[in-house]
Amino acid sequence: MSEATERPGPDADAWADACAEDLAAEKERHRARYGTPPGSAAEELRKLFDAVTDKVSGLLDGPAGLSGLAAQGAVQQLISQAKSAVEPVIERNPEVFDHLAAAGSELLAAYRSAVEGHERRWTADAERGRDDGGPGPTEHIDLD
Repeated sequence: MSEATERPGPDADAWADACAEDLAAEKERHRARYGTPPGSAAEELRKLFDAVTDKVSGLLDGPAGLSGLAAQGAVQQLISQAKSAVEPVIERNPEVFDHLAAAGSELLAAYRSAVEGHERRWTADAERGRDDGGPGPTEHIDLD
């Protein structure tokens, strides 16, 4: 057996184990200090869906809830159908939701940047005494 194909000795495994332990300890310190980090976008969507389901169920059962078993049954059926439609999509494509969340963040950052630029110009114009009252209802804001 040549040196290139030999397995690394116990020192290589010890180093990898020590690194893994350090990483786990650092993650635990971070979790203790900042709390549990949010899950993937797919997990967060599941949590949101479950929270909405619980809230709707609570509203149905509460004192001001929908009266009549037919209305409650219809709402419960609608919730069940929505959940059965969403779950397979989440299971098959969890990374899609991560990409959508990242794209949404990028769009929000771009919008915020455009608005902040216009606000700076409006504020600068007002400070120079050229206050025209800001953009009118028909003024075009160029986002390019």
